[in-house]
Order: sequence, then C-alpha cells, then structure tokens
Amino acid sequence: MKQATLFSLLFLVLFFTTLTLAFAISPAPAAAPKAPTKPHPTPKATAPSPKPLVPTLPESPDSPDSVPDDITRILKKAKSFTVLTRLLKTTEIMNNINSQLITAKSGGITILAPDDSAFSQLKAGFLNSLNEGQKIELVQFHILPEFVSSSNFDSLSNPVQTVAGKDPARLPLNVNALGNSVNISTGVVNATILGVVYSDNKLAIYHVDKVLLPLDFFVTKAPALAPTTLAKAPKAAKENSSEDDQDETNHDHQKSGSVGFVNVRGTTLVSLGMCLVAFATMWS
Repeated sequence: MKQATLFSLLFLVLFFTTLTLAFAISPAPAAAPKAPTKPHPTPKATAPSPKPLVPTLPESPDSPDSVPDDITRILKKAKSFTVLTRLLKTTEIMNNINSQLITAKSGGITILAPDDSAFSQLKAGFLNSLNEGQKIELVQFHILPEFVSSSNFDSLSNPVQTVAGKDPARLPLNVNALGNSVNISTGVVNATILGVVYSDNKLAIYHVDKVLLPLDFFVTKAPALAPTTLAKAPKAAKENSSEDDQDETNHDHQKSGSVGFVNVRGTTLVSLGMCLVAFATMWS
C-alpha cells in the first residue's frame, strides 16, 4: 500500500514537472506586425518673397537746399550696400541718377545692386587698381536705362543695354529669367538676383549676389607671332655654323696631317744625309 502511494506521488511530481517545462520551453506567440505608418508629407519649397527691403521711399530731409539723395537713403535703409553707395558718390553718378529721376517724365532706371559681401569676394585691391574711367564704367554697367519690374526680366533682349553701353564684344550683359529665378552673365561672372531692394513706377533696385564685372576689364590682345622665316632663321644659321665648323675641322686635320708628313719626310732626309757623310768619311 505504501509503495503504491509513493509511486502515485512520484508520477504526479513527474507529470507536473514535465508540464511546467513544456510551457517554459514553448516559444511565445509572435506579436502581430504593426501597420506601416505613412510618412508625413514634406512641405513644398516656397519661392522667395518679392517683398522689397525698402517698401516705401524714405522721407526727404527738410532742408530745401539739400542735394537729392533718394538712392543714398534707399541703400542706407536697406543696409549692406556701403561700398556701392561710396562708388556712386565718388563717380558722381549718384547725382545724375537722381536728377534723371526727378526730370524724366517717362522711362526710368533699374539698378543691379551688389551688396558689401559681393564686393568682399573680389580680389584684394581690385577696386583700387581701377582708374577713374574704369570705376565709372563699372558703376554704369550695373544700371539699365529703363524701368524693369520683377516680372518683366524675361522680356529683355540679350545683350541687355546698360548705361555703360551694349557692345557684345566688350560689355555683354545677358539675362536669363526662368520663373522666379533671374540669372545674369557678363562673360566673367554669373550672378543671381536675390530679391527686390526698392521698386516704384520709375526706379527699381535689385539685390544681386556678385559684382557684375565687364568683360573688357580682362580682355587683352595676344602678342603677334614672329614670322615663320624669322623663327627658322636661327636654326638655319646654327646648321650653317655646324657645317662651317665641320669643314674647318676637316681642313685642320688635313693641314695637321700634311705638316706631320712633311716633318717625317724632312727627318728621313736628314738622317740619310748624315749616313752618307759618315760613309764618305770612313772610305776617305
């Protein structure tokens, strides 16, 4: 009886132990896959705002005797255009522009204004290396003798007329407008209009990222090549000289050989003469 009871207890212990191990070893049920989340839509890039840096013309000084300086005050209020302002003043183009804006009944002016950062990209000492005429041309090259609104650049015909001129060989200024992007090429640099500084019905000032350098500042005439006959003359002279030297060397060898032969022949005759004298003395 006791043995049967112990056997039953052992059987139950083994049964529960096996059942526990089976549950412990069996893998846990795989988690259900999560539904893929949709990526958030990327907002589309918006075009740069055409809002001008100077929306309205700054108030004029109260003094009636003051020189018109609308351009100066616009660029000063817009900031970062001190170098361009200084060039406009030193070349006296500032007064001409202001006078034209006051007296002109139609037309207008468009200024492509590089900021101070654009001038800092120039080679050190470049502006100081220009003479007065070149400085005037540089400023005039940034001015169009007509009013161009921000939406009318695609209507310009290349090369664009500037106050400096319209010579495609010396002063090319080509504008490529595509949508809201306006690029300008001078044959030396490629610039981009970054935005509007000021615009009304007569005056438009646009912010450009580079100084527009005229092509004629860098075009130099190539030196003419020497004529072909002159270029070959030294070679011919050298060849002739070599031939003359060779002839002279051969002549010297021949001369030296002749002299040696004469010397040998003379020595032989003297020796024979001395032998004859000796024989004559013995037989006498």
